Amino acid sequence: MELIIGSHVGFTKEKQLLGCVEETLSYGANTFMFYTGAPQNTNRLPIDNDKTLEALKLMKNSNIDYNNVIVHAPYIINLANDQDDEKYNFAINFLKQEISRCDALGIKKLVLHPGSHVGLGSEKGISNIINALNIVLNKPSEVVICIETMAGKGSECGKSIDEVAQIINGITNKNRIGICLDTCHLNDAGYDISNFDKILDEIDTKIGLNKIYCIHINDSKNILGAAKDRHENFGIGTIGFQNLINVIYNERLKNIPKILETPYVSPDDNSKERLYPPYKFEIEMIKNKKFNDNLISDIRNYYQQTQK
Repeated sequence: MELIIGSHVGFTKEKQLLGCVEETLSYGANTFMFYTGAPQNTNRLPIDNDKTLEALKLMKNSNIDYNNVIVHAPYIINLANDQDDEKYNFAINFLKQEISRCDALGIKKLVLHPGSHVGLGSEKGISNIINALNIVLNKPSEVVICIETMAGKGSECGKSIDEVAQIINGITNKNRIGICLDTCHLNDAGYDISNFDKILDEIDTKIGLNKIYCIHINDSKNILGAAKDRHENFGIGTIGFQNLINVIYNERLKNIPKILETPYVSPDDNSKERLYPPYKFEIEMIKNKKFNDNLISDIRNYYQQTQK
């Protein structure tokens, strides 16, 4: 099976999509995920069509399938709480804008955190999400919104397969809705990744495996069911290397892009700065199916050498 593996990459003012592709190739990856602007604010630069065309050419020459590329919607979109009409309508309109940006870039998959009900209760929150998505998906586009499975932190909706299924079942335009699994979130929500086929069986029964469009491959700093959502580097956390490898190479998910969102590595054990992307080394481990005991030190050494 062809491994479709990549990571989160940066979408910068200077290079936009071209920079995303160049960063992806530097990691030895063949797909990627990015935000079209900062995830925590609404500032968005116009899409540079020339840079997009350059990126497409480079992808074609590098055997990166554009259909496997993912955009992640910003965190600030919260469709689950409608107490303030202005904020709720803003979230809906901003999501529409993100879809338009995906259309301009030619990207077909948009991952979305479903939102937090903030005291309204899960049922009302899910109802709000369904209502908002039906409005958003009523506008013509080929972009599929992929609801991400959440860890259950605070008042997050989408913390169980049942809740995600409820959202998907409420969507009128079924062709434009899917799911994005996140291994850290699943673990933190109480799903045992060491028995991953059981999780897939439940998804198949309640949603359908054909609705899985993307998988975020993250280890977790937390114990099973902690509901905290803190990612760890590949193989170092509580999920562990072999369990994550089994997810990546599961035959039932062979054509689905796997995306790393693991933490950047600090320069040394005493520093809280996180400067060095781990993806080149984590992807190498994944391809070799062999854990690197010196992962963190190898990442540090590599980037410290390249900075000299």
